[in-house]
Amino acid sequence: MWDEVRTKAWSPGERPELAGLLEREWLVTNGLGGYASGTVAGAATRRYHGLLIAAHPAPLGRVMMVNHLWEYLRLPSYQTVPFGGEEKQKGLLQIHGAEYLTEFHLEAGLPVWRYEVDGFRLEKRIYFAYRHNTVYTQYRLLTGSGKVRLKLKPSVHFRGHDDPVSEVPDKPYKLTVVGERYEMSDGSPWPTLRMMVAGGANAGFTSRGERSDDIIYRVEESRGYQYEGALWSPGQFRLDLEPGQEATLVLSTEPWESVTAIDPAHALACELDRRQRLVALAVPAARTGFAAELVLAADQFIFTPAARVADSARAWAHGDEARSVIAGYHWFTDWGRDTMISLEGLTLCTGRHADAGYILRTFAQHIKDGLIPNLFPEKDQEGLYHTADATLWYFHALKRYLDVTRDRGTLQLLLPKLKDIVDHHVRGTRFGIGVDPADGLLRQGAEGYQLTWMDAKVDDWVVTPRRGKAVEINALWYNALRLLEGWVREEDGEAAAGVLAAHAAKARDAFNRRFWYDPGGYLYDVVDGPDGKPDSAIRPNQVFAISLDHPVLDPARWRPVLQVVRENLLTPVGLRSLAPAHPDYKAQYFGNLRARDAAYHQGTVWAWLIGPYVDAWLRTYPDDRGGAAKLLDGFRQHMSEACVGSISEVFDAEPPYTPRGCIAQAWSVAEVLRSLVKVAA
Repeated sequence: MWDEVRTKAWSPGERPELAGLLEREWLVTNGLGGYASGTVAGAATRRYHGLLIAAHPAPLGRVMMVNHLWEYLRLPSYQTVPFGGEEKQKGLLQIHGAEYLTEFHLEAGLPVWRYEVDGFRLEKRIYFAYRHNTVYTQYRLLTGSGKVRLKLKPSVHFRGHDDPVSEVPDKPYKLTVVGERYEMSDGSPWPTLRMMVAGGANAGFTSRGERSDDIIYRVEESRGYQYEGALWSPGQFRLDLEPGQEATLVLSTEPWESVTAIDPAHALACELDRRQRLVALAVPAARTGFAAELVLAADQFIFTPAARVADSARAWAHGDEARSVIAGYHWFTDWGRDTMISLEGLTLCTGRHADAGYILRTFAQHIKDGLIPNLFPEKDQEGLYHTADATLWYFHALKRYLDVTRDRGTLQLLLPKLKDIVDHHVRGTRFGIGVDPADGLLRQGAEGYQLTWMDAKVDDWVVTPRRGKAVEINALWYNALRLLEGWVREEDGEAAAGVLAAHAAKARDAFNRRFWYDPGGYLYDVVDGPDGKPDSAIRPNQVFAISLDHPVLDPARWRPVLQVVRENLLTPVGLRSLAPAHPDYKAQYFGNLRARDAAYHQGTVWAWLIGPYVDAWLRTYPDDRGGAAKLLDGFRQHMSEACVGSISEVFDAEPPYTPRGCIAQAWSVAEVLRSLVKVAA
């Protein structure tokens, strides 16, 4: 059983269960968008698994630099055993060394493995130098009689981290040796990989180019992507260790001056100290236990967008810093909606108020036609704007930021942009987003676009288009109007605020008349759709009519709505995206891209939705803080599944609620952490 401190230990002679080691993954990030990740077993089962995925300016983006590391231990008897790795034999993936694994745990959120071979106990840990594309794999021989030889064989396939594993390099890899420093390149635009070993005795390197074909990435196969490729190794590092000694393999795309400026042991001490300070900085309710684990998980998503040099240039010109939020690992970049929903949990509950301000001001640089970007593509400087709700979430995030910081300077800086956003929405802007003057409600929709958070699309098929007037879009619109009304009243006076108040009152009146589905006792999901008929599907989107700072729904209707949501959508790990009785309901999120997207918002459970549900519950039942706290219990166990120490993007809609999608998702972590803090208040 994996316990709540994310430790799994096996007794001597007990063989770890291989499936569990392959299903559980680890993640370490560097604050730039780069990362290292893999399975606890050591096998690379995803195209995203590797020891160094470096973040570089566009058009490179995140680059897979070191895919895998074969590890061997030579005993005093000269027997050589593999540990923590994999090999290919006749086209089949063979996991070697799992029988030597005695413990895996997280230390301050960082992965640590312990192996025992013939009386020798070896510890391994992986960590980054913060905001450097430099990763360290440290080995320490804890106990044993005599010395052992450690052999390390890195394998590479330089490519964009999201590129198919089947791509073949245009040119052969070149190895350059200067003393005890080693460089690999392939003459392409990819960065140069720099490698060295620090510590140990009798260190050396045997140059022996070796290609491994038919590498199978089993998760990619199950997801319908290309899954077979090749890796190339330049040779093998070797070093000797005696009990109490440690050595570190250093992998980097930074200049040598940067790599050698930081001793590996000092880098670890700095990173552990940084993480200790992160927990100490958090609000009191998040400094211990489960919540403190989430504080460390939250750190994985806050980053300086290395790919967008222009963002940093503009921020620095104002004496500011560029910051954003990676929506999820491994494949997401930063998304406007996810960032604004996550901001409170990731930055305000964790005491990172400066980062929150940086994020809000970074996105303000990108406002166009009254919209913030939906997302920033992996290898581009500019965002895409096809979203109807991300901009409205921006108001929500700013409100929560101001509640904590009282930062009037940022409000005054942003206020003209906020007014312009509302003006664009009232007049109408891109993608059919605009207020219907007949009832004051916000409509949206353009053929071929998915503009709400339920945004699955395969080729030209928009799975859940939701064109028309969507329930959560109008809850957010009303909330944004009321928030801006208050800020304008403080800064500009009553007359200016009165115009916004009139818009809000009109929208609220129409919302309560038009969205209430009286036969079911809940809210329509969309009204005024393309066919003119309201959509009575039971979805979680109606919760936002209660949960936001300014709830648009009449309080008399809160309890029946929550009862319907509780009976049809609530699970131990979030809310279903569609009620099981609906004919389009899908119980599993599995298979190729088309199959997955068909289920993405058609039943699949979303962890982040537990946050607004907790808000709505406590607003309706303010004395039931204990009941709200129990809604979060399922995530404690989940933190030992999938990505150990984090929370997945989605789950199957039925027991056992198998985790799916991204192994670590920003708004999942943020909303669970925020809810933990709220129920503890």
